Amino acid sequence: MSTDYLKRILTAKVYDVAVETPLERAPDLSARINNTVLLKREDAQEVFSFKLRGAYNKMANLPPKLLARGVIAASAGNHAQGVALAAQRLGCRAVIVMPVTTPNVKIDAVKKRGAEVVLSGDSFTDAYLHAQTIQKAQKLTFVHPFDDPDVIAGQGTVGMEILRQHPGPIDAIFVAIGGGGLISGVAAYIKQLRPEIKIIGVQTEDSNAMIRSVQKGRRVQLTDVGLFSDGTAVKLVGAETFRLTRKYVDDFVTVDTDAICAGIKDVFQDTRSVLEPAGALALAGLKQYAAEHKLKGKTLIAIACGANMNFDRLRFVSERAEVGEAREAVFAVTIPEERGSFRRFCEQVGNRNVTEFNYRIADAEKAHVFVGVQITAASESDKIAAGFRRAGFTALDLTHDELGKTHLRHMVGGATALAENEVLYRFEFPERPGALMRFLESMSPNWNISLFHYRNQGADYGRILVGIQVPAAEKRTFKTFLSEIGYPHWDETDNPAYRLFLR
Repeated sequence: MSTDYLKRILTAKVYDVAVETPLERAPDLSARINNTVLLKREDAQEVFSFKLRGAYNKMANLPPKLLARGVIAASAGNHAQGVALAAQRLGCRAVIVMPVTTPNVKIDAVKKRGAEVVLSGDSFTDAYLHAQTIQKAQKLTFVHPFDDPDVIAGQGTVGMEILRQHPGPIDAIFVAIGGGGLISGVAAYIKQLRPEIKIIGVQTEDSNAMIRSVQKGRRVQLTDVGLFSDGTAVKLVGAETFRLTRKYVDDFVTVDTDAICAGIKDVFQDTRSVLEPAGALALAGLKQYAAEHKLKGKTLIAIACGANMNFDRLRFVSERAEVGEAREAVFAVTIPEERGSFRRFCEQVGNRNVTEFNYRIADAEKAHVFVGVQITAASESDKIAAGFRRAGFTALDLTHDELGKTHLRHMVGGATALAENEVLYRFEFPERPGALMRFLESMSPNWNISLFHYRNQGADYGRILVGIQVPAAEKRTFKTFLSEIGYPHWDETDNPAYRLFLR
């Protein structure tokens, strides 16, 4: 099979629609992390991602009778655009089933190419199951986004181009993983010709089906997947992509949302291009891997695999990029209401630039401050917190606290003594019609909402912080509600920051 893949990649029919994308040096980032960082700019394709390579190669190899009958695909967006473009060029019908969480920019792009769009489910897996039903009913040919040899071979041409464009030493190539099509094709090609080059897969911490599968030695299906990097939100990887990944991929790294946002900013600063979260995933992994392994003077390549960014997300990305790049630290500090205490607090902040400052008097003896400051290294936040404590202040480092970063910084001053029996929970659910009403209608009429904070900065899921007054006798019923509602949730009732600012 390995020799077969090498031949498949070398003879793939991708260049009727795809271009050989640039392999560009990222000068500012390279200088900052003391390694040569090269970006394989797949965002420069006509559909702004690599996905048209595999889609077209699959469809161009179909028998004429099957092509005439039409094709169907399930996709979070980029594969959908690849299939739509391929169908447009080949003159065939295309039906695309997309999750309801797909950004409008991707839905509109597919429709503009003449494809029929069906929205179903919250993730790729949900859309895939619905697409299978349609495929059988209408006898269409399914174009899988990753688990198909022709698709894998089409994506593998990215690796072929990298070796042609950079014949010199390459230490590692970082590849984002959703279902595994891109990394399977790239690794299958690279490892047969340049086995010394490390292939490193990158996934988000909340969508790591491939990593878990490799660790278990079998495919593992996730119950939920994170929705920020929608292009890699896959619950179950492919059988063939799993086989190839186990065989050829050297290592893996997981990153969080903040790191991805920082990666988007890095690419913008070096290229003035804006990647989507999945498109910056490989670069986020490259930076994290280089830092963890203390790499210096190496040549590292990240595949920038997509740029179908929902513009409204940029507000969220901008805010979180500072934390992801260790440029901002946030703290909750309690200071005594006495002469000179505020001055001592400011002395601890020093000459650092303050990014946010919220002050709320708590009672006659103390006040609470939520403060954000610019930093130059991740280790600084610990030092700053320690400095506050040495000065006699109670300080909480909230730099990596989701409640603090997402909600509390916008809610300081909401404390009340009226909310008896209050429990505090964070929820995330897809931005879709009726999602919020379903949440509210599922609640018992005996429970009062005592606090509610909603934030959606263009993401494909809503973030809600809710305080609910639940009588002690109804705790079991409340647990049942949490289970049945099915949305990811976190109990923040014992979060010390909640006690300071909201209780």
